[in-house]
Amino acid sequence: MSLPPLVEPAAELTVDEVRRYSRHLIIPDVGMAGQKRLKNAKVLCVGAGGLGSPALMYLAAAGVGTLGIVEFDTVDESNLQRQIIHSQSDIGRSKAESAADTVRGINPYVQVNLHETRLDSTNVMELFSQYDLVVDGTDNFATRYLVNDACVLLNMPYVWGSIYRFDGQASVFWSEHGPCYRCLYPEPPPPGMVPSCSEGGVLGVLCASIGSIQVTEAVKVLTGIGDPLVGSLIVYDALEMTYRKIKVRKDPNCAVCGENPTVTELIDYEAFCGAVSTEAAEAIVDSTISVRQLEDMLNARERGEKDFVLIDVREPNEYDIVSIPGSVLIPKNEFLMGDALSKLPHDKQIVLHCKVGGRSAEVLAAVKGAGFADAIHVGGGVLAWVSQIEPDKPSY
Repeated sequence: MSLPPLVEPAAELTVDEVRRYSRHLIIPDVGMAGQKRLKNAKVLCVGAGGLGSPALMYLAAAGVGTLGIVEFDTVDESNLQRQIIHSQSDIGRSKAESAADTVRGINPYVQVNLHETRLDSTNVMELFSQYDLVVDGTDNFATRYLVNDACVLLNMPYVWGSIYRFDGQASVFWSEHGPCYRCLYPEPPPPGMVPSCSEGGVLGVLCASIGSIQVTEAVKVLTGIGDPLVGSLIVYDALEMTYRKIKVRKDPNCAVCGENPTVTELIDYEAFCGAVSTEAAEAIVDSTISVRQLEDMLNARERGEKDFVLIDVREPNEYDIVSIPGSVLIPKNEFLMGDALSKLPHDKQIVLHCKVGGRSAEVLAAVKGAGFADAIHVGGGVLAWVSQIEPDKPSY
């Protein structure tokens, strides 16, 4: 649907700005009026990672006058495969500061506001109220529901994107004109059901594909040109090189934007989405060991003083990157499907681990439920092992 421009135009463009944006200005749909709207616009980008990188760079290049960056993380080497706003020399730096430097290098006429904080229910309303539109570059469900609900309560447009392996999605949620994120996804998936990018991976260039769609939609909403993805979902398959456009309807029973909303203020989104299931949270109580304790157990096993089975529940490609010596690979899904449970020995203790501890906690619940009461898991997983025990091994 065609919508009116979100922002009023700035008073003027300088001679330097006219030269810089000339390829926009000669597009009849944009022209001077559209470029002045971009100059007057205030856009907040949540996250300066995979999606936030191309989004911030193209928003800056497009001439959005004020860009806010919400980011509390630091640059890690594993980010550089896709987070192109950062470089090798930025490793260890604040992502917000690194991103701001790149944005200023692209366009010195852009005002950059840094918000180096973790977005939560205590600060989101005050933060969002300073801007016209939100571009979401986050990768977790708790923040997505938080951003959506805040935008609904503030009546702000929310440009959303999601990526995983070779697949991407994008839409514009704006409850005044169409559905919100909860209309599409009323409830978060069960904990552990949908792997994150850090668990399942993502094709680096996919971030550019979806991030550029997000910026395109932001420009359309800000300037009032074209038909934004309000009420539509774009689904991109990079392997098949296909785009599908799916209609998304406003849900009259939506908890936050429906006719009789039950969510009228912000909630505890971590609890709503749950990092792990209730069963997993209960299973790990008094059944979690550190990597130092695991090292002692492995040394005792070598001396013949103790016997147990150390099971790595990650995926085979993760196991190929790095593994804990003496571990046996049995992926998580084999436990959840029940196939692996019948193969476990009953005369040895079961010790589980994954990348950081979330997946092994879910498997621990299944294993304990099958009668292995003394089973335990390793908090921090293989990343903690590399950090504390074998720092020469690769991390990911």
